[in-house]
Amino acid sequence: MQEIKTDRIVIVGAGMGGLYAALKLAPRPVVLISPEPLGEGASSAWAQGGVAAAMDAGDSPESHADDTLNAGAGTVDADVATLVTREAREHILDLTKLGTPFDRTDDGQYVLSREAAHSFARVVRVKGDQAGAEIMAALIEEARQTPSIQVLEGTMAVELDVKDGAVTGVAIQESDDNRSEPIMLRGAAYLLAGGGSGGLYAITTNPPRIRGQVIGMAARAGAVIADAEFVQFHPTAMDVGEDPAPLATEALRGEGAVLINKDGAHFMQAVHPDAELAPRDVVARAIFAEHQAGNRPMLDTRAALGEEIKTNFPSVAEYCDRNGIDPAKEPIPVAPAAHYHMGGIATDKEGQSSLKNLWVCGEASSTGLHGANRLASNGLLEALVYARICADGIAKTSDVAQADPVVLNFTGVGFAPDPQGVAALRQTMTDKVGVVRNAEGLKQALYNIASLEARDPSENFQNMAATATLIAVTALLREESRGAHERSDFPETLPGKGTRSMMTFAEAKALRDSLTEEST
Repeated sequence: MQEIKTDRIVIVGAGMGGLYAALKLAPRPVVLISPEPLGEGASSAWAQGGVAAAMDAGDSPESHADDTLNAGAGTVDADVATLVTREAREHILDLTKLGTPFDRTDDGQYVLSREAAHSFARVVRVKGDQAGAEIMAALIEEARQTPSIQVLEGTMAVELDVKDGAVTGVAIQESDDNRSEPIMLRGAAYLLAGGGSGGLYAITTNPPRIRGQVIGMAARAGAVIADAEFVQFHPTAMDVGEDPAPLATEALRGEGAVLINKDGAHFMQAVHPDAELAPRDVVARAIFAEHQAGNRPMLDTRAALGEEIKTNFPSVAEYCDRNGIDPAKEPIPVAPAAHYHMGGIATDKEGQSSLKNLWVCGEASSTGLHGANRLASNGLLEALVYARICADGIAKTSDVAQADPVVLNFTGVGFAPDPQGVAALRQTMTDKVGVVRNAEGLKQALYNIASLEARDPSENFQNMAATATLIAVTALLREESRGAHERSDFPETLPGKGTRSMMTFAEAKALRDSLTEEST
């Protein structure tokens, strides 16, 4: 394999976490690995709700941390929740200075929305549902004006090289359909900020390329993976047959939109005292149950917003328009969709993984903030806080002031994953490892994943299969229902404080292989 050495810090992923870390590392030279042109293909840019932060005088970081702990169903690291919520305000002000046009009231205060499981209106928005895209636009503009930042668009990471427990390189290849032979890029330090795993599911709100590859890549290199079983299903993806499914942001329910079924019944009132603003896992299961019963669940914005939805929530209005729905006159069909992975590469409070010289931020990480169920709009916040923490940690190991640009000369043709195999993997995850799980389905999923993995040697698919294996194995081992993890055969939550799962891919694969052998 061709090798290239650089004094630059290598950042895998160019979403919010990667870009913010790159800016915080300046003037230290960095190179970002971005499969798509900047701003495209990153989950951050698709985020509609906003960033959670205690900005109101009547609110507090302590209240925000308490809500985070309550939503996380007993497995949130309280120290991490305190750290992140205390920093939230600082990062909103920082993004404002960078040019993010947050929504303001007539007297200049931030417009704050209340979302599910928050006790206070504390979600800072941009143009209603444009927060992710607008924050990304501000970060991209700043990054393009920062000489220390190089972006390698059209490249993707496929493998980590490890020696004596430390990451020493990352193999990258072209991200087009033909791929290329990989090149081993050896840098000063490595930060993974390449997104989560939602696209491993057939029904997802995530961009097409976000399919657990970065988590799987680290897992295959030996990194410990935490809380893999906890996958959040957004309750109100639009059920219109698109892949990925467009999102009807939770902020709509914060504005008073209600969930109804085909008979017009407001079914959430009988499910939870907070009704539409119950924790996401509760709402997702209620909508799933309506689907299973053939009751066609829908989100009704007519009374709450009427025609205002078209100006206050332009993304939702656009999604409706292209699917022939007028949300001012008719309800929006919805279904739960894989949206956010609470699990990921385990990190300490400094953002470091179990492998030396490897830091992780954003959805690829598992810091302990989200527990079993992420609090709405804490995802972007965590990405920002840990991007700063990782940048500070990396800065202590690298004092290089400048470096030549990385010049790549890709050659040959590499291996892209088989589309049919990817589709089969995604269907298996939705059918067997989805909103409601049981032992029989999880064991079948592991058998299917092993079979698919054996047929496709491409690094990309192997990374997807590793993450899928970890999700299914940890879901099988957690014999209880907690947060976003619902077992129909173990419907109760075990008493006492919950425990986080920690597992290596080698451990998960050994269990998978033993189950597969038993069934043959």
